[in-house]
Amino acid sequence: MNFGLWLAAGAMLAGVATSTALTAVADEAPATAVSVPAVAPVDADDAPRLLTNDLTREAFTQAVEGIDDAARAQFLRGRSLFRQNWVVAPAQDRVFAGLGPVYNRLSCIACHPKNGRGEAPAAGERMQSMLVRLSVPGRDAHGGPKPHPAYGDQFNEEGIPGVAGEGRIVVGWKTVAHRNADGGVQDLALPTIAFADLAYGPLKGVLTSPRVGPQVYGLGLIDAIPEAEIEAQAAAAKPDGVRGRANRVWDAARQRLVVGRFGLKANAPTLRQQIAGAFVGDLGITSELFPQENCSAAQTACQRAPSGGHPELSHEQLDDITAYLSRIAAPARRAVQAPQIVQGEALFAAVGCAVCHRPRWQTAEAADPLLAHRSFAPYTDLLVHDMGPGLADGRPDYLAQGREWRTPPLWGIGLVERVNGHTRYLHDGRARNLDEAVRWHDGEGRAARLRFETLAPADRAALLAFLASL
Repeated sequence: MNFGLWLAAGAMLAGVATSTALTAVADEAPATAVSVPAVAPVDADDAPRLLTNDLTREAFTQAVEGIDDAARAQFLRGRSLFRQNWVVAPAQDRVFAGLGPVYNRLSCIACHPKNGRGEAPAAGERMQSMLVRLSVPGRDAHGGPKPHPAYGDQFNEEGIPGVAGEGRIVVGWKTVAHRNADGGVQDLALPTIAFADLAYGPLKGVLTSPRVGPQVYGLGLIDAIPEAEIEAQAAAAKPDGVRGRANRVWDAARQRLVVGRFGLKANAPTLRQQIAGAFVGDLGITSELFPQENCSAAQTACQRAPSGGHPELSHEQLDDITAYLSRIAAPARRAVQAPQIVQGEALFAAVGCAVCHRPRWQTAEAADPLLAHRSFAPYTDLLVHDMGPGLADGRPDYLAQGREWRTPPLWGIGLVERVNGHTRYLHDGRARNLDEAVRWHDGEGRAARLRFETLAPADRAALLAFLASL
């Protein structure tokens, strides 16, 4: 990656091209097809009442069936917290006080609209459901990213009264030419980011990673997968030069390194910690896991600002929102027996997509008995993979290097357009549809992508239809 500085619009901007073009050449032969057995979808007997058949814009907001009255009440309390606009302390309503002092948004749902997928802004528009992670070369005390000394580990554009927000992110877009394996050339979209109006000094030597808020359903099931199973998946032999490894990250509750499973680089070990990290990083709300305000040493007004409590998010509130996000039903597959979908599922396995997008997992014990010992199909191996220079952000995160990303779950991906009104995918929303998302694959995903690109048009359409049925 090339981190440079340039002048634009009279402001000093730190410019970051988030990627380079893919490197496939027209005369490169696709890898020989491998035999990857298709895995049957989860059926009603395997995961009773944990999936939803809702096809409305509320498809990502449904509770799993079978929860009792007490669990339903907790689900609703957690839902209110997820949708709540937090306010500046001190406030008459102390339950929701403590926003900032620097922050990105007022609520969780602002980055996860309708519990779904956010979208990168158009050129020149303000950030809405996108953020930018920061670090400098090196590691923190636990082996994680080393925060920037003045701006921390996330760029917070907003500040409460009397506290300056950190500045402004300027998003641009450019077109890069991708040469497909079949010899054709296709234009892909690539976001760029720059920083303007910096309030706490220059951003020198910074590593950046723009991220779009992902969907937030089915997370309780992923939380209940045994750590040993993820490690076994990493150790299993794989074709096509695919490796994949489990990220090992700091567990703030257990005070030790464990397997990561949440986040775009699998940098959070548990759903509870993922939630607490988002509260402090995105809203500036402290919790028992992250009790310190997100103020750097350079941000003196931030350090002097009043707190909404110690911590601002209570133990009970963290319990409620964790229970809520644990019990949101994942969408059930649709049109499973349609001939094109059946064909597409077989091709998904045959070209090698299922090597990383593993269909089936089994939970073990879980805090919620409803989620224990259930088989389910999120279509991810929860491992981080080298995806090549095209998708690289150049920012390490524990063991995950700058070219490595966690395999994103694919369940529900076909409903994003219906729920969120767009078809933008990948970590920074660069892919304008599922076809482009596949074509950005490189590195360990290269062989599967080359096979996809040399499929007959009808076969490619069937594979994409299968993805849209998830």
